[in-house]
Amino acid sequence: MASEIDPPAAPAAPYSYAGAGVNIAAGNALVKAIGPLARATARAGADAELGGFGGFFDLRAAGYKDPLLVAGNDGVGTKVKLAIDHDRHDQIGIDLVAMCVNDLLVQGAEPLFFLDYFATGRLDTGIAERVIAGIADGCRIAGCALIGGETAEMPGMYAPGDYDLAGFCVGAVERGEQLTGDRVAAGDVLLGLASSGVHSNGYSLVRRLAADKAWKLNRPALFDNSRLLIDHLIEPTRIYVKTLLPFIRAGRIHALAHITGGGLLENVPRVLPAGLHAQIDADAWDQPPLMAFLQAQGQIEPGEMARTFNCGVGMVLAVAADEAAALAADLTAAGETVFTIGMIAPGTRGCTVSGSDQTWAARGAWTAVHHA
Repeated sequence: MASEIDPPAAPAAPYSYAGAGVNIAAGNALVKAIGPLARATARAGADAELGGFGGFFDLRAAGYKDPLLVAGNDGVGTKVKLAIDHDRHDQIGIDLVAMCVNDLLVQGAEPLFFLDYFATGRLDTGIAERVIAGIADGCRIAGCALIGGETAEMPGMYAPGDYDLAGFCVGAVERGEQLTGDRVAAGDVLLGLASSGVHSNGYSLVRRLAADKAWKLNRPALFDNSRLLIDHLIEPTRIYVKTLLPFIRAGRIHALAHITGGGLLENVPRVLPAGLHAQIDADAWDQPPLMAFLQAQGQIEPGEMARTFNCGVGMVLAVAADEAAALAADLTAAGETVFTIGMIAPGTRGCTVSGSDQTWAARGAWTAVHHA
């Protein structure tokens, strides 16, 4: 009697990177697609070609003789989630560049080149290209070259449709021209340059408010019927490089503070030497309608506003008192909205923001203090 023999098992399908969820072809297609975007950011010192293991930059070709290099990196925080949830991918890259180049600027440095990091669970080349196009736009606004980056497809690390961004920027300043805060003195005037909105900090609170208050983000804002609320919230961070760099190089600015996480209270003291205190008068400029809306929706105390949001001021300048009026006029002519917001006084290193009754919806005069 013949024995039954089990038929041989079918050979297992070979494993592949694509089978594990990584699409190498899509990544290569993205690099090819964004090549023209990078080339559009080329500047003296960089040809902005992509595809190698690194990017070159020629400091001599950029006109520097004895430069100090200044490097910084940053992200966009949970504003990215707002962009993802509302299909607003085209400008979030400007925020990424702005957060990096504005930080270099406060050291007196010109941003020279930029690299990005885009990470996602599954690469959607259409969305990635929109994001990177925004990064290229930011680089053009800042005058720096997009010379490289990294796209990481990591299945299981991100929820479907999610991605995250990081940016890396290097700038330069001629030795002796860097801003260190050592020129700041008692009696210096503080000038504030208007922000374009929330910029890229405080969005965990913004998104919490949006969820708890059931905001209709795709409807006109209560404070501005001409624009959708999402358009106000997603407005890109203002890039101040081209406006401020000539005045920095002319020696007309003693110090700069980029108002990011920590708001006015915690960022201004970062550029002050010991023994000096920044005094900021919240009555000196009108609270932007968007900030008033956020404050009212969350019943946020004025002091909390001053340490969470930029409150309408994205960059603070410390300048000599006898230079303040002329510099404010020149900055206005260059396209900035300028406020005279306070002064530098002797005292413990830190910052005080104060307002009168009704300022920032206060019930009585108020003061918020931070010691660095």
